[in-house]
This record gives sequence, structure tokens and C-alpha cells, in this order.
Amino acid sequence: MTAGRLILLSKKKKVMIDQGFVEALYKRQSCYEAVPGNDKIAGWAEELIGLLFPEKGGNIFPDPQAILARLQASQATLTELMTKTKACSTCDIPRISSDFFKGLPEIYALLNSDVEAIEEGDPAARSSFEVIRAYPGFFAICFYRIAHLLHQLGMPLIPRILTEYAHSKTGIDIHPGAIIGGYFCVDHGTGLVIGETTEIGKHVKLYQGVTLGALSVEKSFANTKRHPTVEDHVIIYSGATILGGETIIGSRTTIGGNVWLTRSVPAGSKVYYKSAAQVIPPQLRKENLELEG
Repeated sequence: MTAGRLILLSKKKKVMIDQGFVEALYKRQSCYEAVPGNDKIAGWAEELIGLLFPEKGGNIFPDPQAILARLQASQATLTELMTKTKACSTCDIPRISSDFFKGLPEIYALLNSDVEAIEEGDPAARSSFEVIRAYPGFFAICFYRIAHLLHQLGMPLIPRILTEYAHSKTGIDIHPGAIIGGYFCVDHGTGLVIGETTEIGKHVKLYQGVTLGALSVEKSFANTKRHPTVEDHVIIYSGATILGGETIIGSRTTIGGNVWLTRSVPAGSKVYYKSAAQVIPPQLRKENLELEG
């Protein structure tokens, strides 16, 4: 070994690696905060969703006792995941695990309302089975609702891993801290962003590319409301950007595509950009007239 270098031997050639770089990697590994793999954490949630909705490809159980046994096994897995996550070492793990499963019926009721909203809100949806089995919006909402309850109960890290897993699968980015009411419809959804302190009422429909975000703020504002409030029965079309913690979109408002908003809108409004696009029929185009002349 030469000074300051490690020599890695291979069949073809020697590879010189800076020794300080290797030692820096070793030091970082020694400070690593243990946490189960993201696949295990997401796998727990997917199994739970499959239990709630057999349409997702879950098992069909022979009797209620078999379902109860699976729920108890799921609770044991959640407890194990938290126990192995260093960030949860100061948490009351038994309480969080118990309270989560006490809240599971409410999650189930909310998710069923979301299925209803998506099926009614999308003319292309042929059945609730199709929504549950195939729709990325419903997939992302499932992960969000599970993560949100865990977040409310004080669990660190794992809720964010869950929503980021759904984000990676669907392109839909919902922070687990956001508050979202029932009958939530995400249509298409790719590129949708919902920030941490967003509040969304009931019967809200969001299209792809919508951003409910924060104005540029300093880190010191982390514990303040930075994202918009969207009241009941609001529709926001694709590409709209709504920013700021003081921004309130009043109930029964429609926000058109590509609108940029940083101020509140009263209930019952319609907000859109007046299109300047013009369609000129071929017979009226200048070049056609010149050729004919």
C-alpha cells in the first residue's frame, strides 16, 4: 500500500482509491442510524392495504377469526419495525402501535369514501374494483392515510418513508402531515404535490400537476402553517399552483388549469386564465390567400 492510497487488485488492473475517502465512508457507516429497509416498511403497508381491500390481490380469509389473526400479526410487525428504527427509540412504541390499529376502522371508512369519490368523479372508471385495483391516485391516498395516522401518533421517519414510496410508484407526492378530508378524488395525479401543512376539506378533486405548496420561507418557519387551505367541494385543474399558509380557497370554487395563486379566493369563485389562443381555419391563413392570389 502506498502512502495515502489503497490499492484494489483486479484481474485487469490496479485501482487506486484515496485512503481518506475510504475512512470517511467508514466513519459515516459507524454513525448510521439503524432502520429497516424501505421495502420492508412499504411491504407492511401493502399487506395491510391488501387486507382492507382484497381487490388489491390480498388473501380471501375463511372466517372473521382468520382476519383478526392477520391484523394481530400486522400489529406485531409494526411494533417490530418501530423497535428496529433508531429514530423511534424514544417513542412509546406499544401505545403508537395499539392506537394505530384502534384508528384503522376510521382509515377504512375514509378510504371507502375516496373510492366512491374517484369512481363518481372519473367517467372512465367502470367500477370500484377498477379504482381499487388499478388507480394510482387511490394507491397514493392509501399510503397517505396510513402514514398520516402514524404521523399524528408521533411516529418519526416511517410515515415519510411510506409516502415517499407511494411517490416513487405514482408520481404523487403527499406529505404525511397534510390534513385531507373524506371523499378525496385524485384524477390521474402525476406530478401532484401536497405540502406538509396543507389542509383539504371534503369532496375535493385534484388533477395532475397541481401544487399546494409554500412560498419561499426560511427553515425557522418549519413549525408554522406554510401551505394553503382548500375548503369543501373544490376542483383544481391540472398545472395549477397555489402557495402560502394564509391562502384559503373557499368552498365550491373551481380553479382552472395553470393558474398561479398566492392569495385567498372567496367561496363559489371560478378562477382561470383567459386564453389568448386562436384557431385560424386553413382557408383564412395568410399563406393560403397569397398562394391563391
